[in-house]
Amino acid sequence: MPIVKADRLTRVSAALLRAAGASEEEADAVAIGCVNANLAGHDSHGVIAVPTYIDRIKAGHIVPGAKWSIVQESPTTTVIDGHWGFGFHVNARAMALTIEKAKTANVAACTVFRQSHVGRLAAYPLMAMREGMIGIATADSGRSPKHVAPFGGKEARLGTNPISIAVPSDLEAPFYLDMATSAVAAGKIQLTVARGEEIPTGWIIDAEGRHTTDPTQYRKGGALLPLGGTEGYKGSGLAAMVEVLCGLLTGLGFGVEPTGRHNDGCFMAVFNVAAFRPLKEFKRDVAEFAQYLKSTPPSEGSKGVYYPGELEGVREQQRLRDGIEVEDATWEKLRALARDYRLDTVLDLS
Repeated sequence: MPIVKADRLTRVSAALLRAAGASEEEADAVAIGCVNANLAGHDSHGVIAVPTYIDRIKAGHIVPGAKWSIVQESPTTTVIDGHWGFGFHVNARAMALTIEKAKTANVAACTVFRQSHVGRLAAYPLMAMREGMIGIATADSGRSPKHVAPFGGKEARLGTNPISIAVPSDLEAPFYLDMATSAVAAGKIQLTVARGEEIPTGWIIDAEGRHTTDPTQYRKGGALLPLGGTEGYKGSGLAAMVEVLCGLLTGLGFGVEPTGRHNDGCFMAVFNVAAFRPLKEFKRDVAEFAQYLKSTPPSEGSKGVYYPGELEGVREQQRLRDGIEVEDATWEKLRALARDYRLDTVLDLS
């Protein structure tokens, strides 16, 4: 697999998105969001998604330049219609507005609907964290095709329905959670197919409801399994609650509309730490808590404890230094797009 520096990967992705019709601001938002996911080690949400986004632009499912609008609002809440714009761009603006409201009201929340894929969900709570606030985000794909079988079932009825929470601290790497409520994100299955790898038992079932280690079975009628293995009712329950917040509260509904387009519904909330206790003290305590977690001797076969978000921070520093591995199939798709848009020479992809 080629190893590519982050700045070059961002430049290539942004150029291809602009060629497909995105504005400079939109292209930069998507490219930076994807490469940041790669840097954190979440390659399933990285540049592997760029060709898919371009396909959705061509199909009219993503509308470059779409003007988002506020449907209704109060001093602490906002309902936002993205009008099928880039989720990276729409959702970041929604979170920025929610942060501004929380600066005045101390607590604020929003829902967002009719937007494309928002990428790595942690990007939005991390915006609040950088402002000294606690950020929470959940996401669901509305009535888009589903990927996850509810616990005990063999057919998909739920999305991967991620949850992310970020907390300000004095730590070097941010303290945050970013997780799918399925055993893995759907993009990780796509990633293993692109890399020709098997997957662990417990990630997916095939069309007959049987456990399999063959990732290609997912696209042949299979389904992801909920988080929790034999206790998968926990992941299934979390996913159902995310569906309520992001599918029902936004008005997107549930179930599947076969002719519909991918539609990320989001619920996000921000809490101003200073409204509860002094921010400086809180950040210190979070850092001390993280060190307390790490101080336990490692269990057998373990390298020790990482606090939430620490491993992503380690990966980011390593990949900024050494570059990002891009699977051959993804790199070839980027090169093919560059040729189609006559950018292969300009981007040194010939």
